[in-house]
Amino acid sequence: MKKLLIAAFIAVSVAGYSQWTAPAASPRQTVEQQFSMSKISVDYGRPGVKGRKIFGDLVPYGQVWRAGANSSTKIEFRQSINFGGEIVPAGIYGLFIVPTEKEWKIILNKDSQQWGAYEYDAKLDVAEVTVPVQKVADKQEYFEISLQPVDDNSINLVFKWDDVKAQLPLKTGKPETVSKIVDKLKEIRKIEQDAAAKK
Repeated sequence: MKKLLIAAFIAVSVAGYSQWTAPAASPRQTVEQQFSMSKISVDYGRPGVKGRKIFGDLVPYGQVWRAGANSSTKIEFRQSINFGGEIVPAGIYGLFIVPTEKEWKIILNKDSQQWGAYEYDAKLDVAEVTVPVQKVADKQEYFEISLQPVDDNSINLVFKWDDVKAQLPLKTGKPETVSKIVDKLKEIRKIEQDAAAKK
């Protein structure tokens, strides 16, 4: 009977703890933002500074970095995007960075499924753009990627970690087409509102 009670206690304890996991060293995060007629989402790992020298050491200058930790960073566009002057079709891409002290090269790559940047292949690059790096007064402990809307057709992709920040302006890929569609959608919404008001 005693053995049965011990076995039951262990089973209950295991079941109870199985709903939790140990804290991740570099927690995964997904960021999603409404943009133009659709959304942009970014899935990435968030490494911490943890007292280390980051850029130029943990993340070497002049080498391809996964823009996060663990599996490569993924960015999804649900409509075409102007990425540094290149029109990029809707899709899921790997996001990589080549940092230097004063500027970062931000790269979109067709391979979004690799671990880190160990199998990065420049032949699969879709677009790249170089942006300046800014020093920030408030240090960022965990690497952060954010999407900050500017207007209906523009958004900034912002990277921040330790004492540096870089941002890349993104725009709708086909603004004239988007404007026409938005105008039509507004017309439809107006008709629906008018019809609802007459009920």
